[in-house]
Amino acid sequence: MSRIAQPVRTRVEHDLLGERDVPLDAHYGIHTLRALENFTITGTPIGRYPELVAALACVKQSAAVANRRLGLLDERRADAVVAACEQIRGGALHDQFVVDVIQGGAGTSTNMNANEVIANRGLELLGHRPGDYMFLHPLEHVNLSQSTNDVYPTALKVALQFAIRRLRVAMDGLAEAFSAKAAEFTDHLKMGRTQLQDAVPMTLGQEFGAFAVMVREDAERLEEAALLVTEINLGGTAIGTGINAHPDYARLVCEELRAVTGLPLATATDLVEATQDVGSFVQLSGVLKRTAVKLSKTCNDLRLLSSGPRVGLGEINLPAVQAGSSIMPGKVNPVIPEVVNQVAFEVIGNDVTITLAAEGGQLQLNAFEPIIAHSLFASLSHLTAACEALSTRCVVGITANVAHMRAGVERSIGLVTALSPHIGYEAATRLAADALDSDRSVTELVLERGLLSTEELEGIMRLRRP
Repeated sequence: MSRIAQPVRTRVEHDLLGERDVPLDAHYGIHTLRALENFTITGTPIGRYPELVAALACVKQSAAVANRRLGLLDERRADAVVAACEQIRGGALHDQFVVDVIQGGAGTSTNMNANEVIANRGLELLGHRPGDYMFLHPLEHVNLSQSTNDVYPTALKVALQFAIRRLRVAMDGLAEAFSAKAAEFTDHLKMGRTQLQDAVPMTLGQEFGAFAVMVREDAERLEEAALLVTEINLGGTAIGTGINAHPDYARLVCEELRAVTGLPLATATDLVEATQDVGSFVQLSGVLKRTAVKLSKTCNDLRLLSSGPRVGLGEINLPAVQAGSSIMPGKVNPVIPEVVNQVAFEVIGNDVTITLAAEGGQLQLNAFEPIIAHSLFASLSHLTAACEALSTRCVVGITANVAHMRAGVERSIGLVTALSPHIGYEAATRLAADALDSDRSVTELVLERGLLSTEELEGIMRLRRP
């Protein structure tokens, strides 16, 4: 016998469009409910971005304290808001942040969702039921002295700071892994290549050292971009003029937010400019794209250097992490570099999205910050995971085929470039031509003709300097 579904118990809330039934125990309210119906875009609620939810709580907590200090919010309500925000920062109620991350309205639905959850949790702490807004109101109290247009970008910047820190840690780990391999491979001679043709000898250590430097340089650029994201427009309210906020509010709320987050935040000198400008997000995305491009190029190199294993370059071996084919027994693919390549493609695409969203702003506000937020969080989190995977699942386990690389150097015509200062340009040119015609190695002909001794040849091929 089937069970009869019990009707959902509801409460009635109203807004300027009318009344709606809201689930009785829901911590969100009518504004969030309408957003749920309007925006079914990604299926990803903002609650899936814990940094953003926590950052929203930080902003609302700081606003409540600033308003209390200014005598605009009574102590009992302020304490309830602060307590609710602290619980949310600790991980509570994230499942109540249900609006889609991509939404119209410049983030208004996200701000409303936060206001309602904080108000209803605050009501419970005050001994009331969710929806009893006469005691603690989402807009009159939780959103006091605020607008979506200063709350949303400020919360986004706070959240991005913590995501940037995680990426920086992952990049530092990857750079260290490449540096360790550079030291391990310091004496392993190989041929360098330009345009996929033999160029001049180098060491495998030099090649991996260059990978490490590239990652470290991008980590430094990331720090510079993060600095721009510390400037906030909180206190500017709707368009930066500070309407409906106390003259001292912007200063006080920034002080509180710095204390709550531990971040070196600063109020923008021109809040009108800061409210409409999303240049710091564009700059950050550009750095992420730069990082992605260079990581992808590095992974191309790793795949090429490990190609074969017998009929390719085969200079290095990537660790085997899974079987590579359902039809070709024994095949192992460079799956970690391949997944990093794909993350890079995504980040590059996200940068295009962010560029278009930034360009699409009009007059005193950019309405497209939700897609900017979605794209930045995706780029940061996926790059972080990619760097961690590349470091721990690939780079640390790379080995070198030393004899194979050295044999390649000895057979390569490119070796004559290193010999030219010692035997002369004309002799080196004849040597290259004769080696090609006879299919013999350069070193073999050098020794046969007495152009250099074995000891002299070994010294030239030691390549101690960059």
